[in-house]
Amino acid sequence: MSSSDHVTVVDVAPRDGLQNEATPIPLETKVALVDRLSAAGFRTIEVTSFVSPSAVPQLADGAEVMARVRRAPGVRYSVLTPNLRGFEAARAARADGIVVFGAASETFSQQNIRCGIAESVDRYAPVIAAARAAGIHVRGTVSCAWGCPYEGGISPSAVAWLARAFHQLGVDELSIADTIGVGTPEGMAEVLDAVLADVPLARVNVHLHDTQGRALDNIVACVAVGVRSFDASTGGVGGCPFAPGATGNVATEAVLERLAAEGCSTGIDLAAVRETGRWLRAQLGRG
Repeated sequence: MSSSDHVTVVDVAPRDGLQNEATPIPLETKVALVDRLSAAGFRTIEVTSFVSPSAVPQLADGAEVMARVRRAPGVRYSVLTPNLRGFEAARAARADGIVVFGAASETFSQQNIRCGIAESVDRYAPVIAAARAAGIHVRGTVSCAWGCPYEGGISPSAVAWLARAFHQLGVDELSIADTIGVGTPEGMAEVLDAVLADVPLARVNVHLHDTQGRALDNIVACVAVGVRSFDASTGGVGGCPFAPGATGNVATEAVLERLAAEGCSTGIDLAAVRETGRWLRAQLGRG
C-alpha cells in the first residue's frame, strides 16, 4: 500500500463516545471537544444526537452544542436523528449531515428502537427523503453486523438486506457497525462481500468496537477489501448504552497510528489527537 492511499477517519467521540457517560458533562467540554477535533483536521465529526432526552440524557443539550461550536470550512458536523422530529431539530441546528440507524438483528431492533427491521426502514424513508430534499448528507448505519448481544451470530445476508434497503432509499453513505466488537479479520471480508454485492464500495464506512482487542486488525482487513472510511473515538471513549457487552469504540489515536504504519494517509494531526485524547480522559476523570 502506498502513502497515496487516503483513508477518511470520522471521529464519533462527541456523540457515540459521550452518550454512555453517566455523569453529566458540561456543555463547554462538549463544545471544546468538537472544536479540538475540527482543528486536528477531521472532515466529518459526529457531534450529538437529536433523540428523546429520556433515552440519551447526556446529549439533551445537542442544540446548544451545535450552536456554539466553531465551524471550520469543509467540515461536516453530523448528528444522529431517529425520526422526522429529530430531523427537523437537526435542520434547525444547521447540521451538515444526519445519521439514521437500523440493526441487522431483529431482537436488537426491537430492544433499541421498539420496532422490527422492516418497519424501521419504513420509518426512516421519510427522514431520508426530507434530508435529501434539504441537501443534507445522509448516513445509514447497520448495527450488529458481526454479532448481536441477544442473538449471537448474524447472517451476512441479513446485513446485506438492510444495507441494500438503505441504499435504495438514497443514503449517501453506509456505515457497517460491529456494535459489540466480536468481528474477526476473516469475518470482516465475509460481511463486506455480501454488502458490496449491492452497494458501491466508495459509499461504505466501517464502525468498530475494540471489545476483544481485534479492531485494528479488523481495520487492516477492511482496507485490504478496499474500504477507505472508518469511525473511531478519540480517547477510546464510548460504548452503546443499548448493547450489553459493547465496551468501547476503537481509539482514534490507535487507528491513525495503525493506518500510518500500513502506508495510508488521513490528513489528521496525530499529535493533536493524542493531546485531545489525554485532555478528554482527564475531563471524564480517567486521566
